[in-house]
Amino acid sequence: MNLDSAQQGYLAECNELLIEMENALLQLEDDPENSDLINAVFRAAHTIKGTGGVFGFDDVVAFTHVVENALDSIRAGELKINSELIAVFLSLRDQMEIVVEHAVNGETLSGEVKRQNDELLAALLALTGGEVEAEAQESEDAAVIEDDNDGDGSFTVNDNWHLSIRFSKDALRDGMDPLSILRYLAGMGDIKQVVTLFNESGEDDISPIDCHIGLEIELFSGEDKETIESAFEFIKDDCLVHILPPRAKVKYYIDMINALPEEDIRIGDILVSCGALTQLELDGVIDEQTECRFTTAVGGEESAGNRKLGELVEEKGMIQKEVVEAAAEKQQRVRSLNSAAKTIRVDSEKLDALVNLVGEMVIAGAGTDLIARRLGDDPLVESMSVMSRLVEEIRDSALRLRMVQIGETFNRFNRVVRDVSSELGKDIRLEIVGAETELDKTVVEKIGDPLMHLVRNAMDHGIESADERVAAGKPAHGLLQLNAYHDSGSIVIEVEDDGAGLKRDTILEKAIEKGLVSSGQVLSDQEIYRLIFEPGFSTAEQVTNLSGRGVGMDVVKKNIEALRGVVDIESEAGVGTKIFIRMPLTLAIIDGFLVGVGLSSYVIPLDMVFECVELSDAERTEARQHNYINLRDEVLPLMRLRESFNIKGNSSARENIVVVQCGGIKAGLIVDELRGEFQTVIKPLGRIFQGLKGVSGSTILGSGEVAVILDVPGLVKQVAESGGRASTIGPGLLHESSVVH
Repeated sequence: MNLDSAQQGYLAECNELLIEMENALLQLEDDPENSDLINAVFRAAHTIKGTGGVFGFDDVVAFTHVVENALDSIRAGELKINSELIAVFLSLRDQMEIVVEHAVNGETLSGEVKRQNDELLAALLALTGGEVEAEAQESEDAAVIEDDNDGDGSFTVNDNWHLSIRFSKDALRDGMDPLSILRYLAGMGDIKQVVTLFNESGEDDISPIDCHIGLEIELFSGEDKETIESAFEFIKDDCLVHILPPRAKVKYYIDMINALPEEDIRIGDILVSCGALTQLELDGVIDEQTECRFTTAVGGEESAGNRKLGELVEEKGMIQKEVVEAAAEKQQRVRSLNSAAKTIRVDSEKLDALVNLVGEMVIAGAGTDLIARRLGDDPLVESMSVMSRLVEEIRDSALRLRMVQIGETFNRFNRVVRDVSSELGKDIRLEIVGAETELDKTVVEKIGDPLMHLVRNAMDHGIESADERVAAGKPAHGLLQLNAYHDSGSIVIEVEDDGAGLKRDTILEKAIEKGLVSSGQVLSDQEIYRLIFEPGFSTAEQVTNLSGRGVGMDVVKKNIEALRGVVDIESEAGVGTKIFIRMPLTLAIIDGFLVGVGLSSYVIPLDMVFECVELSDAERTEARQHNYINLRDEVLPLMRLRESFNIKGNSSARENIVVVQCGGIKAGLIVDELRGEFQTVIKPLGRIFQGLKGVSGSTILGSGEVAVILDVPGLVKQVAESGGRASTIGPGLLHESSVVH
């Protein structure tokens, strides 16, 4: 076994468990009585501790053990959850992450980390009254007697079997002698104690031939449960028997459960396999569940029909709670292993290498298809058509491997919103929409920091204090929403708050002060709002540890543009602000539409192509005069790619318009030639070309020619703002091989 690999797997598993723990803790703050959430937190801590013990990570076991004890006290109802306790558990969760990383990396805990451990554990003990400090050790030879003294005679002695017997009313009539049961049991061991109970029938007249007694027996015996149960084989219809094993056998049963094969079986079968439950007892409980299931729905009352088997056998005194929990954990562990067996952890570099190879295969296939068409060999062309279809399916499958849901990234902000709102003294709630939306893993990894800036900025500057909100007629709590959805082959992420909105006049005044705009310049509201993305721009009156230095929003824009995305903003005074981020779904391979302008080739993402229209002579004249045409009673702004990219030569006799759509806005790109659909492998631009506007990447055609991939969102935005008068991007160098590195 590769221990290093196993430990890295443990680290990855711990990270997932800690994320689950954090999410459950945040939900518990709003729903403190939710037992499922409490159990989820406990299971995460228990798994981290248990697996850490397997690797010999003593620091992990020691630290997590105290946390686990506190959680166990919460599960038992001894501790009540409140915001203060949740805050401590969140800090403990963060510290567990540090301790685990040190252990996996083979590092000894520093004095600072140990000090933090002690402080956090002391804070936990202070909130729990120190109850979790002492662990309840139960040795096999302990003989602790718990006598409830509640009149029912129920008690448990560590080394003794406890038998609870209730005879039927007709037991004596049927010839059954309760003393014979005691004599039979005496042959199996030593009867330590017998308590006789009187079963009140509720009748005024008690018949001397009716049986009204029950027995509580403490039996010291080395026999197993099934053998003791056999003492009641011939009278099972005349009495009800519950057999509770000695406390000393609990560890034995748990060890037996852990030693069982890793097979997905029911809890009842696990308890029977380890000897804690007999098959007869199991069948009886299952029969009871089956009979009650038909009446469960009546009145909505809970009964044995909708209760878990583990709860029933524990409640009936058939088995101890610890054994039932061990069986449940065994079942959960086996199911997790079976689920994990259906998935494989793959190094991201291997996945990237696969996608790159698929991309090269797409390029090679396009070149072969071009050769086949030039030769005019019909069978070869048909064969290449089949090959192209298969390559396309392989491409789509490879890309789906990289697609992940954005919900995991969004969920991380639950903790951020909680901590920052507490720091600011505001009541802010986070709402997540579209968590199931998928996009490329690379994009997910790189969008986290920009989103962090936007969320913190919205909480600090956007959402007002509770007093200000109430005075403005709003709810005292602020609302921050993260939303994601697909649109025209892109993913759109929205960060929206219901705060006071951007202060238009303040932004304009600050921009004039910094020389970003002239005092007489007329700007639309949208243009003024976009000034907040300028480097060093800030309207904050004082600098805080959250914002105010003007180094956030320009970084957001820069990082998003580096992902071939665009960012925009909408705001309304007193209503709130919404920031849009539009990015491609993947950074690897896309379906493109190939067009030609002069000798140059350009690729437009196919998902953004709305339609293609041939430009008539009248429309060409109109386009030259106004940079727009009337397309079916709709004004369509135009951009002539020949002029935008400074391509020399005369226009083609027949020009075409490729109508593209992005974010609900349409624009027309005038090109010379339409060359059809094209599988596009995205290649990054060389460093010298990375600052070019209107260009998002490049690709290699089947002929070996380099084609530029157009940044449609950027072009549409430019056309909408300038009415088609796009600035020149540069000399016609984009067809040179130096574009790709």
